[in-house]
Amino acid sequence: MASSGQRRCREAAVKVTVVAVGRLKAGAERELLDRYRDRAIRAGRQLGLGFDAREVPEGSARSADGRKAEEAAAILAAIPAGSVLVALDERGKALDSRGFADRLAAWRDAGTKDLAIAIGGADGLGAGVLERADLRLAFGAMTWPHQLVRILLAEQLYRAITILSGHPYHRD
Repeated sequence: MASSGQRRCREAAVKVTVVAVGRLKAGAERELLDRYRDRAIRAGRQLGLGFDAREVPEGSARSADGRKAEEAAAILAAIPAGSVLVALDERGKALDSRGFADRLAAWRDAGTKDLAIAIGGADGLGAGVLERADLRLAFGAMTWPHQLVRILLAEQLYRAITILSGHPYHRD
């Protein structure tokens, strides 16, 4: 029998949209991303979580600030209206996997319909996205290639789903 939290999850439906700058080409990185994304999609249905991914073009301005501004406008245009927005930013809040899962569950259980997660380009996210963000989230203090961040995020979304599903989590 499902717990009340799990019943509540099934009634709710939040769509998680990952918006990333640039295209991830075919190859090992794309295969790994697809593997975690497919796992998250299959397992997430039972918890009221759906997933979408959108890629926006890299900015073409000559300066980093100009590129970030162009990319920020494209990201903001790509997220569903009224979304809770998470901006992946190295200066953001660091959460452990359980904390991330709990945050997803809280948004879902509060009736959030759309959650967008923004991944910037090589120069990072523009001020427009950072100012609009409901949460700035860091994957540690190190700088990660934006292509690899997609894989890290997909894995953490899948891990969050397994935690919320009640699968044993080795850190507990």
